[in-house]
Amino acid sequence: MNRLFAVAIFCGCALALGACQQKGPMEQAGAKVDETVRTIKNGGEKTTADKINDAAHDASKDVEKAADDLKK
Repeated sequence: MNRLFAVAIFCGCALALGACQQKGPMEQAGAKVDETVRTIKNGGEKTTADKINDAAHDASKDVEKAADDLKK
């Protein structure tokens, strides 16, 4: 019984922590540094993964803006 309870608590915590979508300022800064290092390693050009990530981020912001506009 205790083992089942521990597993349930662990799963609940994992779901709660995984649901956080907002990055803090330090995590954003770290992501920018990582992207810059990858760009330098790639000869000054963004990697394909970074380009896709940027496009997905831009699309996400556009959807959020459209949703906010609809609320008004």
